Amino acid sequence: QLQLVESGGGLVQSGGSLRLSCAASGATLENLAIAWFRQAPGKERERVSCIGWNGGITNYANAVKDRFTISRDNAKNTVYLQMNSLKPEDTAVYSCATKADGHCSAYNFLYDYWGQGTQVTVSS
Repeated sequence: QLQLVESGGGLVQSGGSLRLSCAASGATLENLAIAWFRQAPGKERERVSCIGWNGGITNYANAVKDRFTISRDNAKNTVYLQMNSLKPEDTAVYSCATKADGHCSAYNFLYDYWGQGTQVTVSS
């Protein structure tokens, strides 16, 4: 069974950078779409970014566009989220999730496997 483990979170000052990793085991990510989500305390889960099965399609929430970059390394069975120019409002638990048909979707319920998440805290 596919398992996802996120890493790379931590505490960073405003304007700093972090790179999150979503490593898979138990199955290949190769044909799947992978999305990063975040959830801050008291707020709904928000889809931050998604990458399609071949890496050719990527999309981003308006709040992170031009600051975050999603990428995938199928050889390492890992998806990354490079986060630059971090702001305090980026503070949240970040999780990755897969979508079996390989195509990104705006509907969160279509994502099937989820990781436990990694905490990102941005201080002002």
